[in-house]
Amino acid sequence: MKRIVVGISGATGIVYGTRLLEALRAIRVETHLVTNRAGELTRAYETSLSGRELREKADVTYGINDVGAAIASGSFRTLGMIVAPCSMRTLAEVATGVTTSLLTRAADVCLKERRRLVLLAREAPLTSVHLRNMLTATEAGAIVFPPVPAFYTKPATLDDMVDHTVGRVLDLFDLESNLVRRWGERSDREQRELPPVNGHADSMMA
Repeated sequence: MKRIVVGISGATGIVYGTRLLEALRAIRVETHLVTNRAGELTRAYETSLSGRELREKADVTYGINDVGAAIASGSFRTLGMIVAPCSMRTLAEVATGVTTSLLTRAADVCLKERRRLVLLAREAPLTSVHLRNMLTATEAGAIVFPPVPAFYTKPATLDDMVDHTVGRVLDLFDLESNLVRRWGERSDREQRELPPVNGHADSMMA
């Protein structure tokens, strides 16, 4: 079975992490979950889930200090890791390689093994320190993926916006989740309703 590590850190937006776990289970990808202490606080603030209920969404879970866990070793094969949400502290640890927990150690493993590492960075506005850390992490091989909603999909609910982001993240692992309403794959009626741009359909959306 394919495996992905999911990390949940202390930024707002834990809904992205929980929805990822649900989406990965639906497409039969084994999930290995690690949540730091701040992530547990966010769970309590932003959801009605208990810690046990969150852990039950994953196939395997680890304690944040379990540095001897399977995901701490490069010999344990995975498709990579998604940190959703990714706090600025977690980003800084990834960028500097100074890991203080299993979450950032697992991320560091992905970088050294040249596996996909996707960071759903959550902060606004951004300081120059945040931006430098994003650049450093990107240069090391990570993908910084702020969960920015796509309004061309005409989302009707918050769940629609979350699902689109989750689906686009899974696209980066070549995993089809059926959560993405893709540009260029609209119905005939929707295509006819698109406004013309200089006499041509607008093809600039991404």
